[in-house]
Amino acid sequence: MKAMKKLLAVLLTLGLVFALAACGNNGSENSQTPSQDVTTSEEPAASNEGGSTGDYGEFTTIEEGVLIMSTNAAFPPYEMTTDDGSYEGIDVEIAQAIAEKLGLELQIDNMEFTAALEAAQSGMSDMVMAGVTVNEDRLAVMDFSNTYATGIQVVIVKEGSDVTLDNLGEQLIGVQNGTTGWQFCSDQFGDDHVSAFDNGITAVQALMQDQVDCVVIDQGPAEVFVSENEGLTILETEYAVEDYAIGVAKGNEGLLNAINTALAELQADGIIQSIIDKYITAE
Repeated sequence: MKAMKKLLAVLLTLGLVFALAACGNNGSENSQTPSQDVTTSEEPAASNEGGSTGDYGEFTTIEEGVLIMSTNAAFPPYEMTTDDGSYEGIDVEIAQAIAEKLGLELQIDNMEFTAALEAAQSGMSDMVMAGVTVNEDRLAVMDFSNTYATGIQVVIVKEGSDVTLDNLGEQLIGVQNGTTGWQFCSDQFGDDHVSAFDNGITAVQALMQDQVDCVVIDQGPAEVFVSENEGLTILETEYAVEDYAIGVAKGNEGLLNAINTALAELQADGIIQSIIDKYITAE
């Protein structure tokens, strides 16, 4: 009898040990699961943190609650720097209106034009707005929104200059590096006839100092530069006509659809046209 009681006590003790061990294993598995989930969620990059839903569908941004726009703020009247270091212009105000529609805070990162394109392409910015024209080369590496404005390439010359569209290929043409004006002139006339500058301001300065014979640039900035620099004029005939759009990383369909929806609403409400009219008068 004593032997039976002793055996029963041993069996009860072993059962308690196994029960405690089982509880310990369950607790261990639960504590590992969250850490495994965190590791998995970090791999697709921080853009997952900026996920948004609502009337504009699901989309992600690099930083939660923020829409980062890369640009070259030396392209008036589309984007420019104010005296206090802030930014203004057509693209800036349209971007702000889009951000408000999407419930996001707009952050503007100013850099050279080619860098602004590459930032959106590589996911360092959510979008690029800098008077960007859609072409085959850019379509190969980025996706673009619907058109929100039309750009016209014109030729700035000194007053009294004998430069015309017919003899443009015989001149040294100043352009902004990476722009379609640079591409058009390089393709049509060859690199020997093109001198590229970091921005339109330095290209116009080169024209003023007789380092180039003319400058090919968008009409909006051209009109600003001519008004601010005595002795310059714009040839009457347009060099090229193109459409502006917003560039995003290839495959970012959620954000692109949200931007297009916001653009459509802003166009329907007349807001985009009012912004353009504010900076470009119908002269």
